Amino acid sequence: MSYRGKKENSPVSPLKKRRASWSELWVNHHHLLSSSPLDFAAKFQSLTPPISKSKTLLPPDFTLLLPDLILIRIIEKIPKSHRKNLSLVCKRWFKLHGSLVRSLRLSDWGFLASGRLISRFPNLDTVDLVSGCLISPPNSGILVNHRIVSFTVDVGSYQSWSFFEENLLSVEVVDRGLKALAGGCSNLRKLVVTNTSELGLLNVAEECSMLQELELHKCSDSVLLGIGAFENLQILKLVVNVDDLYHSLVSDIGLMILAQGCKRLVKLELVGCEGGFDGIKEIGQCCQMLEELTVCDHKMESGWLEGLRYCENLKTLKLVSCKKIDNDPDECLSCCCPALERLQLEKCQLRDKNTVKALFKICEAAREIVFQDCWGLDNDIFSLAAAAFGRVKLLYLEGCSLLTTSGLESVILHWHELEHLKVVSCKNIKDSEVSPSLSALFSALVELQWRPDTRSHLSSSLTETGIGGKGGKFFKKT
Repeated sequence: MSYRGKKENSPVSPLKKRRASWSELWVNHHHLLSSSPLDFAAKFQSLTPPISKSKTLLPPDFTLLLPDLILIRIIEKIPKSHRKNLSLVCKRWFKLHGSLVRSLRLSDWGFLASGRLISRFPNLDTVDLVSGCLISPPNSGILVNHRIVSFTVDVGSYQSWSFFEENLLSVEVVDRGLKALAGGCSNLRKLVVTNTSELGLLNVAEECSMLQELELHKCSDSVLLGIGAFENLQILKLVVNVDDLYHSLVSDIGLMILAQGCKRLVKLELVGCEGGFDGIKEIGQCCQMLEELTVCDHKMESGWLEGLRYCENLKTLKLVSCKKIDNDPDECLSCCCPALERLQLEKCQLRDKNTVKALFKICEAAREIVFQDCWGLDNDIFSLAAAAFGRVKLLYLEGCSLLTTSGLESVILHWHELEHLKVVSCKNIKDSEVSPSLSALFSALVELQWRPDTRSHLSSSLTETGIGGKGGKFFKKT
């Protein structure tokens, strides 16, 4: 048998199959196009390799490659209002978001008592516990707002103003919560709490050595014994007595305890405190670094104003919501606060001429005078300022409806160093009554804000003149 015959009868190797001709390719292609779409899809699916389930998931999370420190710095660039949504991404982001939260206002005491607050927010430096100290139903339909605290009540349960006191957590429960908070958040800088005791404050002072600001609600003389343990305390606010909400007592004894224990105070605010000359004097003598004192709705004894002269480094004195500044002031006051720079009276009764005169005498060194919504500030009372204050640079009047244009002019023309004048919502001060001498004074001011009422057009007419902008150009180049 010849060699050619053997080759033809031998089996064909799969690697040497004949290539399909162009005609065969055309026939096959024409057959696919003539078939139905469902058959075509089925054939195509049979030709494609199966896709594993892992490839149907979302793309990989490349943030897993970043360390926590880098990711935290990225999240810090996002506005705080949008950071809450980031905590819903995953457990890691949830934890990182909690580490970035610095301030918290507690509304559910169980969140603190269970330990979830500390594990969720380990780096807190500002905590407000006042609302959380009140037992109130979470799903009630009535929200009671106060300038100090807000809380919810059920329909029919809020029948008297004593609701707040009757539904406060006990002192023991609050103290245990403070101990747990201090143990988990040793970096606290500010704490706001109510109805605590000396023991609770001592627990916080022991763990939070860097606490600088403390706000105590419903405190008493005995509670203030624990304040001396805060070595770095600089800002203190005592909310002792709030009308129609709760009542407690801080007397001269408590003010003396405060003065002896907080000698590094820079800012002090007393709300509803009692006491008198001895307590204020002790504060002035012991707290040599005190620069700002705020007295709100006080219940102090007569003659407490005289104690202010011992506050030698006091720079700002604020009286807020005082029904009577002093019941029986000493009219022969010889000393004043030598370093005082600013006197601010807000929502105070100024009808007693002798009291106002004594206050102005104590504050005669002030260079910034502010009256906001004060009752009884008429031309006679305001005229006392002309004699008492000689070097005023700033005067701010708001809501003084009894003061007239002539009364204002008679005082500020005596202040040759006046640079800033703001008159807002004083309805008896009229644009039409502005005299030429008062207009000349306006032109020399560094700042002028003139809106005595909504119908005043003087402020808008002065915008392009340069009045109220000392050193500015009065004419524009054409």
